[in-house]
Amino acid sequence: MYFIANWKMFGVLNSLNSIHKVVKFLKNFKKNNSLKIIYCPPNTLIRPMTKKLKDTYIDVGAQNCHEHDKFGAFTGSVNSIMLKNVGAKYVIIGHSENRQAGESDKLINLKIKSAIKSGLKVIFCIGETLQQKRKKITKQVLNKQIGFGLNKIKIKNNIILAYEPVWSIGTGVIPKKNELFETINFIKKKINKCKVLYGGSVNPKNINDLKSIVNIDGYLIGGASQDPKKFIDIIKKTYS
Repeated sequence: MYFIANWKMFGVLNSLNSIHKVVKFLKNFKKNNSLKIIYCPPNTLIRPMTKKLKDTYIDVGAQNCHEHDKFGAFTGSVNSIMLKNVGAKYVIIGHSENRQAGESDKLINLKIKSAIKSGLKVIFCIGETLQQKRKKITKQVLNKQIGFGLNKIKIKNNIILAYEPVWSIGTGVIPKKNELFETINFIKKKINKCKVLYGGSVNPKNINDLKSIVNIDGYLIGGASQDPKKFIDIIKKTYS
């Protein structure tokens, strides 16, 4: 079971002190062998976080990367090689916030290829908007995002999919159980043997509903992951 903490644009060096509570919790947690925790902080915290988590089973990832895997004149950008060099093992690509900022499926595809080439594992985000949901074209949207995003990528062992409906992120509203089960099932049929996570307003209050959906392989957690107590509560309730 995956628990991926997407810190988004949050955190300074002192913020790293909060992860000690999570590390301490895991040392005494009996389900430790069956879960995988990945922290994805801003790029400024990847190296110091990697050092703090050196002797733990927690991995560190990045939140995005540039599509070019060579150095170049791209002011303000960071590519997959640079992320790998400072300790990242994973990278989130295709997050809805970046899609809304202009990332196309074609660009996402190039980023995934670059990340895999550099030896990073990819957390590939897909999801529909509220308008698309109302039009009942969720599956068509996901089909397109998967098809274009993974175009000409034959080996998908290093890719985890995260279904995050755009209309759910930050709203506190999550899909109905039967709808979410069906959507996750659809995604798994598209990509055989691929892990599929759910992301979108995951918190301690709704985790009991989410954990009852048996085909979910874990969670991509935003705001709640910035608070160690909430993050620990989500993990504990998942296994209770």
